[in-house]
Amino acid sequence: MATCVCLLYLFLFSTCWLTVSMSETLLLPLTHAFSKTHFTTPHHLLKTTSARSAARFRHRHKQVPLPLSSGSDYTLSFTLGSPPSPTISLYLDTGSDVVWLPCSPFECILCESKAPPLSPPLNLSASATAVPCKSSACSAAHSSLPSSDLCAMARCPLDAIETSDCNSFPCPPFYYAYGDGSLIARLYKDSLTLPNSLSVQNFTFGCAHTTLAEPVGVAGFGFGRLSLPAQLSSVSPQLGNRFSYCLVSHSFDSDKVRRPSPLILGRNEEKEKQFGNEVVEFVYTDMLHNPKHPYFYSVGLEGISVGKRNIPAPENLKKVDRRGSGGMVVDSGTTFTMLPSNLYDSVVNEFDHRVGRFNERASAVEETTGLGPCYYYDKVAKVPVISLHFVGNGSRVVLPRRNYFYEFLDGGDGIGKKRNVGCLMLMNGGDEEELSGGPGATLGNYQQQGFEVVYDLEKRKIGFARRKCSSLWDSFKN
Repeated sequence: MATCVCLLYLFLFSTCWLTVSMSETLLLPLTHAFSKTHFTTPHHLLKTTSARSAARFRHRHKQVPLPLSSGSDYTLSFTLGSPPSPTISLYLDTGSDVVWLPCSPFECILCESKAPPLSPPLNLSASATAVPCKSSACSAAHSSLPSSDLCAMARCPLDAIETSDCNSFPCPPFYYAYGDGSLIARLYKDSLTLPNSLSVQNFTFGCAHTTLAEPVGVAGFGFGRLSLPAQLSSVSPQLGNRFSYCLVSHSFDSDKVRRPSPLILGRNEEKEKQFGNEVVEFVYTDMLHNPKHPYFYSVGLEGISVGKRNIPAPENLKKVDRRGSGGMVVDSGTTFTMLPSNLYDSVVNEFDHRVGRFNERASAVEETTGLGPCYYYDKVAKVPVISLHFVGNGSRVVLPRRNYFYEFLDGGDGIGKKRNVGCLMLMNGGDEEELSGGPGATLGNYQQQGFEVVYDLEKRKIGFARRKCSSLWDSFKN
């Protein structure tokens, strides 16, 4: 039986109705945007993905603090309006804080090399209304600019500004920039309906008619008043204050990629430990506040183990300073983990010391994939275990082999000899000077496969637990 609750919209100063079943948690499917038809060879696939991971990481260290590049690997779908729109698919992005989508008529400048749109541009429904200039939502979209300034920009008369009577004047268009693209959008409110029939009235989103290199909209899950979790938590705290996802392990296998990865809103802290007859233990680490990039989920990294050798992380990865430098961002949108060059070199040297003695280095593969070190091997390559050590209470996360060592058949083009090859799936993010003013490292989604990752926004901590993500999906569905 459904229940309707009317609450004051704490963040957005508007009235909101939430329709939701009595279940404590809500399960949503995340779809992987990858399709093997986009790539002709494993080399092309890895080169494209590694280049995008590097660009996403490095663009965030510009002089102006920007969210991550909006491209992602996982999409979330919903409908808007009454009657409901066609299904809208957006990138899930824990590195930004606004929900926006392309609206008709839509123009994307410099999008020739980008992925095609996931859904047609939205035609606003008759139920959509513009957000007024005198609202906290408008202020949030304009970097906390005072509402009086925003209403002046909207051409509200002075006497109306002084008497706070500008509700008929819409919020001015806002500019939102990512690391490698940007957009101009207007704020609207409308009903949002998720696949499990959760309906949120007066949901605030950006409607963009023009973008630069951004053909696909974004569901921002980062810290911020306009993010999807924040809007849910303002009307139903148990849904928005804790969420998790569990990315199905795929290793770029097209059959596994098609399986849904569960996104769980309102993850229950006690029940998350029970998984069938199995008790699952989470490893938690505290979130770090980043004053320059407040929408990031940053954590402290103590070090990385390669086999039995523990390699300490530089001090800047253990904390975030007042300039926004340091820490590791847990990111749903970056594919491969990016490390500062000094730590990356130490990890690679130790890995190569253990693997390179017994296997031939595949230098040609490294050049064509952008990854390394890579090795040829005959039957099974023996590689050391890699573990991540986070700050606090011995928080150690042991990565499965497939999360950091990608194995494929080289020479399948019919020209060269076919050989087994494997590559380390970590990347060099640059030296500390290059990384100044931004995160020191990023934990990519490829390394998060096979883990349930819990974001506890109330207690400001992130947890990791090994899961069979496809079975977790089935357990919730049943």
